[in-house]
Amino acid sequence: MTIDERDIITSDEPSGNLPVISTYEHDKLHTLSLVLSSVGIHHKISGSPAHGWHIHVDKKDHSQAVFQIDTYTSENKNWPVIDQEDNSFTPIFRVQSMLILSCLICIFSLTGTWSSNSLWFEKGAIDSALILYNHEYYRLITALTLHADIVHLMGNCILGGFLLHFYFLLLGNGIGLWALLISSVSANYLNVLGHGAGHHSIGFSTAVFSVIGILSALNYKHYKFSRPARIVLPLMAGATMLAFLGSGGERTDLGAHFFGLITGLVTGIILGFKQIFNLRHSFSLQLFLAVTGFFCPVLAWYLALS
Repeated sequence: MTIDERDIITSDEPSGNLPVISTYEHDKLHTLSLVLSSVGIHHKISGSPAHGWHIHVDKKDHSQAVFQIDTYTSENKNWPVIDQEDNSFTPIFRVQSMLILSCLICIFSLTGTWSSNSLWFEKGAIDSALILYNHEYYRLITALTLHADIVHLMGNCILGGFLLHFYFLLLGNGIGLWALLISSVSANYLNVLGHGAGHHSIGFSTAVFSVIGILSALNYKHYKFSRPARIVLPLMAGATMLAFLGSGGERTDLGAHFFGLITGLVTGIILGFKQIFNLRHSFSLQLFLAVTGFFCPVLAWYLALS
């Protein structure tokens, strides 16, 4: 519905009519005219963009028109609601992704490529038999820090680093790190259970696919209506990474990738609850979780080498 040009008059205050509202905003004029029309109050419009618009009603309808406009204005004062809570968070330390990738590169410089005679791979790689029967659960963490060759390392650093950067900006350093550890370690354990004894694997790609799952779940919850394209961006990055690393071969563990994605989706759904999501604003909690989160791999390697 639009304003009928026949209702626009040129006099400032027509005889027998009283002004009920004045505005320079044409959209507001149109909206208030619709409000009056919806309740059957006949009105006239005068003015111009340069001098402002005025709505006039009959004297007998003046009080009712004022009431209707005041009611509409009060009910729609804060509409539409702008939820800035989810977008107002930014961690103080913004380069944690680079710190993690630097640690992975340093470890690779020490361990080198995969070798069955290497102490690092002997003590730190996932060996499903030792995990299931000897309870060497620290391998679920240490294996994340090892890489078979430079191709796998670069794949995790390039594509994984891109995802990790936005991941920590969204969740914070502490909550993000612990969520990453829990989901990726759970994925490694599920992969061990699925393969049974005799399975070996290493690599940070399990953690990267966990990040993909977490980001996908959070993006779906927060942007499924406003920005639907954001839902598929993490999955597209995962598909690119899978193509980069390959989908077969003895050094590609598709089970770890699959379980990483699944545990990431579950973790993301849990993190999406408002009560949990709002915890990221707590600086003390983020700091405590960040410190303890970095301590976990150190402790895992201590147990492995001792």
